[in-house]
Amino acid sequence: MPQPNSWFATPADVATRLAAAGYLADPATATTAYLAGALEKPLLVEGPAGVGKTELAKAVARVTGAELVRLQCYEGLDEARALYEWNYKKQLLSIQAAAAISSATASPTSAKDLLDHEIFSEEFLLTRPLLTAIRREQPTVLLIDEVDKTDVEVEGLLLEVLSDFQVTIPELGTVRAVRRPFVVLTSNATRELSEAVKRRCLYLHLDYPDAEREREIVTSQVPDLDGRIAAQLVATIGRLRDLDLKKAPSIAESVDWARTLVALEIGDLDDKAVDDTLGVVLKHASDQERAVKELRLRK
Repeated sequence: MPQPNSWFATPADVATRLAAAGYLADPATATTAYLAGALEKPLLVEGPAGVGKTELAKAVARVTGAELVRLQCYEGLDEARALYEWNYKKQLLSIQAAAAISSATASPTSAKDLLDHEIFSEEFLLTRPLLTAIRREQPTVLLIDEVDKTDVEVEGLLLEVLSDFQVTIPELGTVRAVRRPFVVLTSNATRELSEAVKRRCLYLHLDYPDAEREREIVTSQVPDLDGRIAAQLVATIGRLRDLDLKKAPSIAESVDWARTLVALEIGDLDDKAVDDTLGVVLKHASDQERAVKELRLRK
């Protein structure tokens, strides 16, 4: 288990342990992940979809034995879904019960005092990912996924958490982290994040790996894949990514394709094999049509 200020011993330790968990980290990734733990600073990982940003947080949680707490961001995300909200149904039941007590005992003051003390207590608090991660005493990896999909207003909420690792609940006071989580924010760069958020984070840009690195990733995940087929697959993936597609193939889709070829016992990634299995890596009809044309399939 990691200690409060020591998630990894060295950058090399990061690379070794992540590799053992199936995540091949390059030197920049290993170094930045090490510093995120050593300096207790959030790590902002930016890059195109499908390059391993989210998987990095999951891998850190796996190798350190930490609990993964995930906040999936989306347009319209608000404080109630990110931080906390009150259990209004339970509060209403308590109000009704207190009213019944007041009616039965003819003591409205005692019922009011009961409500004032009870309905805004821990019993009625519903914690969401940010508050859950702040309150945990055990090792925790907080993944704030696709932060660029949130509204700008949500960044103000993140600033308090990322600056001081604390959350203010008006009815209960300020909740401070006993043990700071390892925080990973991911962004597909669909919009520019504020400088205030960036200033509080370490920054890592992940892009699609080069052919050799992707071959290593694919073969590590699919050891039964023939080396020659792996080289053909990676070369074809590279050609697909060079096309103007709606959604370029991710690394995960490269791995899925490799598993597909093994499952179908395909011994050569020829035009027919590519044509038959293209739906594993391209999920838009227009992308498949463009690939068929550009790769000159169905000769």
